[in-house]
Amino acid sequence: MERVARLVECVPNFSEGRRLEVVDRLAEAITGTPGALLLDRTSDASHNRSVLTLAGEAGAVVRAMERVVEVAVGEIDMERQSGEHPRIGAVDVIPFVPLGESTLDECIQLARDFGARIAARFDLPVFLYAAAATRADRVKLADVRRGQYEGLKVEIGQLGRQPDFGPARMHPSAGAVAVGARPFLIAYNINLDSTDIELARRIARRVRESGGGLPRVQAMGIALDDPACAQVSMNLLDFSVTPLWLVWDTVRNEAAGDGIEPLESELIGLCPLAALLDVADHAGVDRSTSIEARCEAAAGYLQLRDFSPMQVLELRLAAAQGAAG
Repeated sequence: MERVARLVECVPNFSEGRRLEVVDRLAEAITGTPGALLLDRTSDASHNRSVLTLAGEAGAVVRAMERVVEVAVGEIDMERQSGEHPRIGAVDVIPFVPLGESTLDECIQLARDFGARIAARFDLPVFLYAAAATRADRVKLADVRRGQYEGLKVEIGQLGRQPDFGPARMHPSAGAVAVGARPFLIAYNINLDSTDIELARRIARRVRESGGGLPRVQAMGIALDDPACAQVSMNLLDFSVTPLWLVWDTVRNEAAGDGIEPLESELIGLCPLAALLDVADHAGVDRSTSIEARCEAAAGYLQLRDFSPMQVLELRLAAAQGAAG
């Protein structure tokens, strides 16, 4: 237990999901940092976005993230970037997440210190969000990203839109970055058996908290090229409040009202073990079966695409620590 007692997770999102050689270099910046464990990497060409998950002691995570930012600033040009996912910069968002005995307060301070550091080193405008925000209108990431890269480029020098750190202008190629601290978030998408983007948007409006839907759920509807379908893309901010099974059931029922079924769902990044075991319990899976079997049954209930038990945070972390010796 000593090896996992005080760990920090970081889940940087990058505005690049098509040039996988660039994503390779981002990942190598992490694996080349002693003490930093790369737990997961996911890239999506339609979103044109990649998500890396790393963990370790705070110092190692910060050193790895500074190297990652250096690669992204040098490799990703926002003047040429496009994709379905909202974004404001090459490194779009950097959240620090407490694991084990680490606290959210520690991650708040970590985020603020790191934000100031990369603003100074890379001449980047940095916006603090979530628990690290110093302003109420920047707690929600969607508020920070209002107008996306193109809109922020125009508004960043205006009153109320200036960054917390760095220049009140966009970096000429890397844009801006949001840095924050938050509890564990599950990025979860449901693909519909339809290409009707308006249907996905209607469902997203119904299920997200801001529309009077499910508590602690953010959602938007987007169109995918591969597979060619409409997607309800979501962030589950607290699975203990709104569990995965309820999100799946709600979206499925909303789609059924229009005569549409889900094709599949997917996890972006890792998922806590407790979230999947909760799905297994809801599905009536015998608790005496193995953890892996219960997770597989949960994946079947959710119709998760390409699921592996290594998408479970605790299992992936244990494997990474074992490999690191």
